[in-house]
Amino acid sequence: MYGIAMDLGTSGFRLQLLDLDSKKILKTIMTMKHPLPGGNVIDHLGFAIQVGGDVANNIMITTIRNMVEMLPVPPEEIKRIAVCGNPIQLSLFQNIEIRDLAYAGKNMQQRLGIGEVNRGLRIYDGIEIFGLSSGFDECEVIVLPSIEHEIGADALAMMVKTDFIEQEGISLVTDYGTNAEMALKVNGRIITCSAAAGPAIEGQGIKCGMLASPGAISDVNEENGMWRLTVLDERMNGQKSHLVDPLTGSVLEKGELAPEGITGTGVIAAISLAMSMGLIKTLPHLPNGKLILGEGIELNDRDIEEAGKAIGAIRAAHMTLLVEAGLRFEDLEYMYMSGASGTYVDADKARKIGLAPGFAKKIIQFGNTSLELAKDVVLGNYDLDEIQGLADRIKADHIMLASNETFKNIYSCELAYWNEGMPEDVYNNVLESFNMPRMPALELAPVFQRRVKKDISHSETADIEIMKGMNVIIEEESKGCMGCRICEQECPENAIKIIDKQGKLFAGYSAHMCLGMSCQRCIRICPAKAIHYRDIRPVSTEELSVI
Repeated sequence: MYGIAMDLGTSGFRLQLLDLDSKKILKTIMTMKHPLPGGNVIDHLGFAIQVGGDVANNIMITTIRNMVEMLPVPPEEIKRIAVCGNPIQLSLFQNIEIRDLAYAGKNMQQRLGIGEVNRGLRIYDGIEIFGLSSGFDECEVIVLPSIEHEIGADALAMMVKTDFIEQEGISLVTDYGTNAEMALKVNGRIITCSAAAGPAIEGQGIKCGMLASPGAISDVNEENGMWRLTVLDERMNGQKSHLVDPLTGSVLEKGELAPEGITGTGVIAAISLAMSMGLIKTLPHLPNGKLILGEGIELNDRDIEEAGKAIGAIRAAHMTLLVEAGLRFEDLEYMYMSGASGTYVDADKARKIGLAPGFAKKIIQFGNTSLELAKDVVLGNYDLDEIQGLADRIKADHIMLASNETFKNIYSCELAYWNEGMPEDVYNNVLESFNMPRMPALELAPVFQRRVKKDISHSETADIEIMKGMNVIIEEESKGCMGCRICEQECPENAIKIIDKQGKLFAGYSAHMCLGMSCQRCIRICPAKAIHYRDIRPVSTEELSVI
């Protein structure tokens, strides 16, 4: 008999096939992007509200069923599935109410007729989730519980699968990603928040960026004034790659693996190294406007701005938790980093640019805690009542950053620092004007500890396969379209095509590539105002014929 552990992440899905008898990992399937349009979880929520939860759910379930078809066993032999993720992803997966997650305030929810939504542990028959023809007739699907309304199963996982819950010292844990969940523990009190950092933290939204996958630059290090690239191989291990001159792109020494793009940890390493080597004099400006890391792989000033927004949002959120708890920044003892970015990033480089608190005394790196908790549940390492009990016992104070004045003030400093080159002394003076403590200077490095080598654990014989066949098309009729294709040229993800269907023109978007409402470049650039991204619907690829 077999089981599946599943992590529904904001930037992609992770699925792991497990042998329930031997408890071995047999295969891992991962997508490189989320199947719904958008660069963050709010985009996914907005898309679902706009087109309907049924449509969003169908796209997600179709993607998961396609992932299951890539496994070496038929669905009929899969007896248990455990699913972890944030409240929005799990709600879309179950096709339950989502509007309470979109609209803050009881009055608005009452006007919409929204009652209390149960996001505790739920168990379904497989066909309830995946349909009568799925083959999951004898399978149970376990949806892991949220802690509270905004605090999902992924937050539960990062607290349980690290040392955070047991730690007595002042501790901070963060699941690094597009939507960075984090929690602070002080004197038995837990304060949580999530920072909508955006896609740059995982390599998306960067001109030559890509998620952590084979061929991605995951790290860079200095060698005699040049840069040595580290590139992920087919098993997601970092391998020594080319030695390059980042100013000219000249390859001084070739490695066995050629880079294909750069992931979020590589971007962080490049920024940190460029700053420490003095290549960046004033943020966000690079020498001659770019760094060249390989053929067709460049970082430009706009990439630095995008990464800065993500880094700044996470640092501002960390600082907000500490300030709201009445702590000095120097009081922080333990910093736990989880998720793909939290695993692969060089923690010392990260702390030097503010992605991890530079004032923490010990920094510990973990892997994909969401997938690990789901795996434990599938293998029976936790009783289901115990899992729900854990969620019930963790009482957290949640801070909504969008309405928090402390966060707004700190993030305004971060934007000025990353986008306008605000000097650090001015940054600290502004903090003091808001009656907040100054940022401590970087002194001795903390103790670093990396608990895992990979974000996703697997046996040496298990395969990791990337699903490349996501191709759900969504479309809207483009009345007044002139067929100029300017929208196609403007799209940063090459997601849009103008389609001719029986004499009517439609804008067709590849759903998983489109950045959705967080982008809107096609809307702004259209000279005929023919693109609105409102009345959109999914269609099958067979219906489309590109003009």
